[in-house]
Amino acid sequence: MKPAAIASRIRLIRWAVAAMAAVLATDARALCTVTCSCTVSTTNVVFGAINPLSLSNTDSVGGVTVSCGGIAGLLIPLQVDISKGSSGTYSARTMIYGTNALSYNLYQDSARSMVFGNGTNGTVDASSSMLLNALGLGTPVTIPIYGRVFGAQVTAVPGSYADTIAVTLTYY
Repeated sequence: MKPAAIASRIRLIRWAVAAMAAVLATDARALCTVTCSCTVSTTNVVFGAINPLSLSNTDSVGGVTVSCGGIAGLLIPLQVDISKGSSGTYSARTMIYGTNALSYNLYQDSARSMVFGNGTNGTVDASSSMLLNALGLGTPVTIPIYGRVFGAQVTAVPGSYADTIAVTLTYY
């Protein structure tokens, strides 16, 4: 067989494999929406006692853990979004104590440079995937959430400040 004919067949085989992979991926995603089940659990971001006169930020870490089950061998793409909370904005979330507020934010990275949100308004969401093993279970995926209460909030009064953040999991 001539080298040109061999190269042509290799290109044809590569194209066929790529086409088959695209079809299988599409079918697996469609199959997962019917046969997969995922759950979310969270670890709260707890800041503890904060000195509002301090110029230093107060940092903490929590997280979201996703567990899935379904048909063995499926690769499940996952996307995790988190809400704005009570402040209604991602630019600086607010914890509330009565009528008092304390500014903070949640981040996807430990440097606290990427605001965790839903991928809009300058925020990022978290994307991952999970391969289901022979038993139809995946290794849980944990997505850390890095929190920061900003320093020098001198008007804050003592109290138990809190906010509620909704977590949205999308899987295919």
